[in-house]
Amino acid sequence: MLFACACVAQAQQPQDTIVVARDGSGQYRDIQPAIESVRAFMDYTVTIYIKNGLYKEKIVIPSWVKNVQLVGEDAEKTIITWDDHANINKMGTFRTYTIKVEGSDITFKDLTIENNAAPLGQAVALHTEGDRLMFVNCRFLGNQDTIYTGAENTRLLFSNCYIEGTTDFIFGPATALFEHCVIHSKRNSYITAASTPANVPFGYVFKACKLTAAPGVDKVYLGRPWRPNAATAFINCEFGSHIRPEGWHNWGKTTNEETARYAEFGNTGEGANTDKRAKWSKQLTATEAGQYTPDKIFSESSNWYPYK
Repeated sequence: MLFACACVAQAQQPQDTIVVARDGSGQYRDIQPAIESVRAFMDYTVTIYIKNGLYKEKIVIPSWVKNVQLVGEDAEKTIITWDDHANINKMGTFRTYTIKVEGSDITFKDLTIENNAAPLGQAVALHTEGDRLMFVNCRFLGNQDTIYTGAENTRLLFSNCYIEGTTDFIFGPATALFEHCVIHSKRNSYITAASTPANVPFGYVFKACKLTAAPGVDKVYLGRPWRPNAATAFINCEFGSHIRPEGWHNWGKTTNEETARYAEFGNTGEGANTDKRAKWSKQLTATEAGQYTPDKIFSESSNWYPYK
């Protein structure tokens, strides 16, 4: 009787680490069942450690999952991939994700999230809805609409990540800070398409990032406003020669020039010359650029941002 009770108690104890491995050496062979095994609304952190392998899954992290870290074994060898695009059975953009994150306080480290659909329409790799999400040393691979930051008043951090795409491959209404990331354009098009709400002071902020391009790509805009009050800033970044002299596009609406909030400061490289920048974009002063701190960007005082 005592032995049976002890076994039940042990089975009910929370697990701090869950291992996923395609070769069967972990508790799970797929990632979604591991996520489903996590208890709802936890107040402690669980790590889902994902061993190297190709995980062909369409994953949803539901809203009741929080305080979880998904950690890969190697950023280039732990690959989560799917291949939906918007023109499959009239799917539309927002159902094409490889991973959809509805939960908050979720961290991703050392893994690749990919949408490897043929370039036949919008194809989202990462779709976020939750708040206080962190992506550290991750790779995001895709074409059009690679990353959708999909909820107003949510906060995202991308640190030391590689992000590639073709058109509007970072888009949406969330507030997101990109630090020390490589932003790689695969075609002549637009990097960002923010839809920042008018009452939100910060949209996308790129700090100390490197903007690169595939061979032959030489006409890329920093951004265009998906919604009129789009906010995007590049600070102390390195721009390749592929960035167009005007830098910013109004999406074919001159009225957007009155409301879009596009800013630059301290950027270097062949594409950083501001002499021919769109007149309706802003060149920040040192004092203004100094306001782009994590505390102000995230309106957060609970030490969520880990790199202070």
